[in-house]
Amino acid sequence: MADRPLLVTSALPYANGPLHLGHLAGAYLPADLFVRYARLAGRDVVFVCGSDEHGAAITIRAHKEGTTPQAIVDRYHAELEHALDGFGISFDIYGRTSSETHRETSQDLFLAVERAGGFTRKTSTQLYDPEAGLFLADRYVTGTCPVCGYEHAYGDQCENCGSALSPDDLIEPRSTLTGAEPERRETTHWYLPLGDLQPKLEEWLATKTDWKPNVLGQVRSWLQDGLQERAMTRDLDWGVPVPEGVDGDPEGKVLYVWFDAPIGYISFTREWARQRGDDDLWRRYWQVGEDGTTPELVHFIGKDNIVFHCLIFPAVLMAQNEAQPDLPRFVLPENVPANEFLNLEGQKLSTSRGWAVWAEEALADFPVDLLRYGLAVGLPETKDADFSWAEFQARVNGELADVVGNFVNRALTFCARFTDGQVPALVEPNEKDQQMLAALETATATVGAAYERYRLREAVQEAVGLARLGNQYLQETEPWKTRKTDEQAMRNTVHVALQVCASLSILMEPVVPDAMASLRAMLQLDGLRSSEPPADSDRQPTGLGWSDAATPLLQTNHAIGEPGILFRKIEDEEVEAQRQRLADRAAAVETPEEEEPYADLAETITFDQFTPLDLRAGRIVAADVHPKADKLLRFDVDLGFETRQILSGVREHLAPDDLVGQTVVVVANLAPRTIRGLESQGMILFAENRDGALMPVTTSGEPGALVK
Repeated sequence: MADRPLLVTSALPYANGPLHLGHLAGAYLPADLFVRYARLAGRDVVFVCGSDEHGAAITIRAHKEGTTPQAIVDRYHAELEHALDGFGISFDIYGRTSSETHRETSQDLFLAVERAGGFTRKTSTQLYDPEAGLFLADRYVTGTCPVCGYEHAYGDQCENCGSALSPDDLIEPRSTLTGAEPERRETTHWYLPLGDLQPKLEEWLATKTDWKPNVLGQVRSWLQDGLQERAMTRDLDWGVPVPEGVDGDPEGKVLYVWFDAPIGYISFTREWARQRGDDDLWRRYWQVGEDGTTPELVHFIGKDNIVFHCLIFPAVLMAQNEAQPDLPRFVLPENVPANEFLNLEGQKLSTSRGWAVWAEEALADFPVDLLRYGLAVGLPETKDADFSWAEFQARVNGELADVVGNFVNRALTFCARFTDGQVPALVEPNEKDQQMLAALETATATVGAAYERYRLREAVQEAVGLARLGNQYLQETEPWKTRKTDEQAMRNTVHVALQVCASLSILMEPVVPDAMASLRAMLQLDGLRSSEPPADSDRQPTGLGWSDAATPLLQTNHAIGEPGILFRKIEDEEVEAQRQRLADRAAAVETPEEEEPYADLAETITFDQFTPLDLRAGRIVAADVHPKADKLLRFDVDLGFETRQILSGVREHLAPDDLVGQTVVVVANLAPRTIRGLESQGMILFAENRDGALMPVTTSGEPGALVK
């Protein structure tokens, strides 16, 4: 495994807005931690990413701002690249999907599959905006969700209940461009027959027993429902044009953004190879070599991208391999360690509500290492996690400063004061000395194993654990006492403590690289293999690497530099300022009460229109998450005379445990409806506050009581 070429990707950030901490915790910092470890471990790794610059959302934004899509992506590409670089995300290349190399790569792959019969062409009627003179891609259409009744669902998904939709499903659809009611007109598109590829996808996925449960669970739910053919082209004037030479008329059509965006991983690797003067070098990281060498492909993404990276992109690569069987075969992902979502101060991140911390503003207020650490120890690896400024302060002050920084300062200060600034000789070490030195090997193996399993939070915590052991060791050996009673024991303690500092400078390099560079400068420890992208002439790793942290690195009489403060502490005033900024921003985007404090009343109805509703009191006796939909909760509701299963799209607002035991109001005579494989036998009523929060409508009546 270790000698295989390794290609690591982070999900392409969409070039229509800035990055916030949730983005960084989802796909960019986790990948960077892993890649920096891999470089230190001597892996031949290439880390690629770039701006996703196509798709309907960008054209919609350009339309609203009265500018061009190119102007939008030029602006945000620069911002994204600057923010990611500021956070120390160490890409080998950060590209963009508007590049000529990307256009060429995407069109070549599309054309190869099309010529081999890998696509089907289908003519159908689709929605068309007569005012804009355009066919409407799914995100250009909004309307009422047929599943939950949400009035602002998009043509590809309802963001309220999580249901996958098509524009044809929407009730009272309208164009997001002009607000016009769309017409139906004929158009032809190229479709990828995912159903035909499903057996091969299932066979491949059956080997991925070590993938995260959240990834496998979401993928299996799609497979259980049966994969359907999916259009790989769109009627748009912004994107990668469907290439000339296809069987059909490509005029006015572009590749579907979810066809061309993952191909960006390939095109960026090609650009990287060209920059190094070797046009074919990219193949080493994407295709099986003539000698059978099989590269390892790892995607770091958020959970909202699981289906595209685990089903659609692998299907495209499978189709490409089938289309050109005489050429080297593309590899499929070795792993897709997708993360869940990061919440902020107990609430869901929402840029529209101003509830977000932008990367650039965080970097303006805090050193990057503190931010990297604060996010790394709370990554949403297996479930949604919460970032709070108070927890950030506690972690930085209590762990980085008081554990790691304190240990390093004690060790180096003792050396400067009592061993002439040099590493003293280790003579007849006692049991505590030997145990502490043995911990170097244990920690190096433990932290490395955590990285190999993509347990990044664990890796960071185990590395800090070595510093904790170091502090405990100093407390137990008491060099401040033994320097007067047993000088050699004191000198042994300093020797061992300095070796721990040297090992820490490697083990903590992936998470706080700036501070560890400072620590190595204090130790005057040179020759460490860089965790940054290597220079063209330095792709064969040399120097000290990860495994060297398992053994003492400092020679006797080695001169130590001046001790310094590695990590500053976060003050209460800084935390309060961040909270106030959030509150002020959220308040600034709220609709002022005097303008429109409440939703408009619906049209007047008569009593006869109301009476058919059978409203009943129902006690929620059980609640859990829908197994196939991220935004749905499943409830067992006791209506007195029977217990029913009811589904509600409220997971973003309420946790299952919040509702168990409550007596709510249920529309009991609503026709049953199957949603993502489960039948919903009614509707629970919720009140929506002006801030968008949902609360159940409750009653003190007994289960089954009529609500009149």
